[in-house]
Amino acid sequence: MIVGLVGRVVKKEPTSLQLNVGGVIYEVFVSLNCSSKIISDEITLEITEIIREDAHNLYGFLDSNEKKLFDTVIKINGVGPKVALAICSTFTPSSFTQIVTSNDVNMLKRVPGIGPKGASRILVELSGFIVDGASNDEVTNINIEASLALESLGFKKDIVTTILKSCTSTTTAELVREALRKLQK
Repeated sequence: MIVGLVGRVVKKEPTSLQLNVGGVIYEVFVSLNCSSKIISDEITLEITEIIREDAHNLYGFLDSNEKKLFDTVIKINGVGPKVALAICSTFTPSSFTQIVTSNDVNMLKRVPGIGPKGASRILVELSGFIVDGASNDEVTNINIEASLALESLGFKKDIVTTILKSCTSTTTAELVREALRKLQK
């Protein structure tokens, strides 16, 4: 199984690369986000290899969180590699975590190939998805706690989510106070 490649970019297209690794040229599919970050000819990619009856495809990632996102959504029934790559192209791992945390079906429906039922299924199956990094975990947990507190006070979820995105506090109590001030305006 191939888990990584280090090589020189021979040809770059928006969603695929041809990578020369020791004289062998591999076709590697990448997200638009990953493709836009490739600025030099020499690159190191983390790889997810998917072997099917009719194809051996390689999917490359510069960011380990993006690979984690791809590997996680590919396991969901009805989500294939094309849709998983479309998710990685549409959202960064941290913005996707925020979408899952806020259960935002409408944002997820923006991904090509995902309809309302698919978006709902993805959100249900990924309710605990969080990217690596302690600070991200803490911020996500604080936002969840603040969101639940504000919803218990009678505010609608979509309004709470919008307000919390504009808040900068770092503790749950401060975040709730800041959000309440903004909601009163």
